[in-house]
Amino acid sequence: MLELKNLCLTAEAEDGKKEILRNISLTVEDKKFIVITGPNGGGKTTLAKIVMGLAQPTAGRIIWNGEDVTALSITERAKRGISYGFQQPPRFKGMKVADLLQIAAGKKLGHDEACSYLTRVGLCARDYVNRDVDTSLSGGEVKRIEIATVLAKNAELMIFDEPEAGIDLWSFARLTETFQELHDKGEHTIIIISHQERIIRLADEIVLVANGQIAGRGSVDEIYPQILTETVRGCNMLEVNQKC
Repeated sequence: MLELKNLCLTAEAEDGKKEILRNISLTVEDKKFIVITGPNGGGKTTLAKIVMGLAQPTAGRIIWNGEDVTALSITERAKRGISYGFQQPPRFKGMKVADLLQIAAGKKLGHDEACSYLTRVGLCARDYVNRDVDTSLSGGEVKRIEIATVLAKNAELMIFDEPEAGIDLWSFARLTETFQELHDKGEHTIIIISHQERIIRLADEIVLVANGQIAGRGSVDEIYPQILTETVRGCNMLEVNQKC
């Protein structure tokens, strides 16, 4: 189980200190599929990075499976079963896709096993397994390869930051199937940051984050209408401002 207790993050800004996260408390039960959504700049990615250890909170605690991991490094958190898929994944010149998958899995992978992870994210395995993870790959290709490495890691907690970014519609459809399959197996806790309705509708619960706070939490039927209402309100305000 993941427990976030009174997490805060304050950063220096030109006009003084800025509160990025404000007293966020959240419990995610084991094997749940949670989608975190909300307006851009609301703190979603920052919250996910704090869970992984890519950023440190100003205050608050992160409890994972009963252990306080707030002060642990990224490596130590990974050893404890936490994984993370970046919104903009890094590239590794000189490293083959097969090697990256093997490092993520922490064991030697057979050719067919490595290819299976690529197939699950909508890539033709024979075209990619022996390619370098470098600038010859598009952003969407690198994104899918990274998601494949998260699957190969097979961590207890999987965090994905906007997995749909830069991915074509066919591959996106395959990814949603993969997320559904992961959830149906009931072996992982899944947290996805997303704005996409098809991913949002897969969730057991939606957590709405805005202005650095949790603005709502509940089932899809409870929260999604709220999201639509706020989106329409935002569009109407934009039209008013443009007319002015």
